[in-house]
Amino acid sequence: MVSDRYSAYSWLPLEQRQLCWAHIKRDLTAIAERSGVSAPVGRDLLELENQLFHQWHRWRDGEIDRQELQSLTAPIRQAFESKLQEASDLGFHKGEKTPWATTVRTCRQILNLAPALWTFLEHPDVEPTNNAAERALRPAVIHRKLSYGVQSRRGGLCQSRLLTVTTSLKQQGRDVLEFLVEAWNAHYHGLPAPSLIPPAK
Repeated sequence: MVSDRYSAYSWLPLEQRQLCWAHIKRDLTAIAERSGVSAPVGRDLLELENQLFHQWHRWRDGEIDRQELQSLTAPIRQAFESKLQEASDLGFHKGEKTPWATTVRTCRQILNLAPALWTFLEHPDVEPTNNAAERALRPAVIHRKLSYGVQSRRGGLCQSRLLTVTTSLKQQGRDVLEFLVEAWNAHYHGLPAPSLIPPAK
């Protein structure tokens, strides 16, 4: 499960999660843009994030193998967690609502989920961000914004099913209209519905 730090995902074991680094980068950028001590902490963390993705892109582009990726990113991982721990240890006064207190809270929250930062380095089929999922959801979000959503439970069910079908077919490179025509004909003639599962190659 690739996700942000939203608490609804906290029931999942950390070894089954991958924190979205696009969201992490936003958190780090926010830290770097704060005043005082937060700024250098944020800049250091962003630099480590940049180093991490430089190596991951090299692996993705075939410049290095998986073993080299893990070897080259090991010190980056250690430095990243050490920097989070350093900020966390500095702490803040109880009830403090300063920019620094916000930074410490963010660092502690990320540190508590640290194992889920690195799943993509252990499993080659796991992406480091949930950008693909967000791109898939974007048409639905735009449609909801422009149409003001649906007005009934039945309409919501219909829309969710159509979006599932069209998004799945597009990801598989299959023709949406052809599938929908086939589905309608199957329904009309009492035949089994066509499958969304990609055909075996």
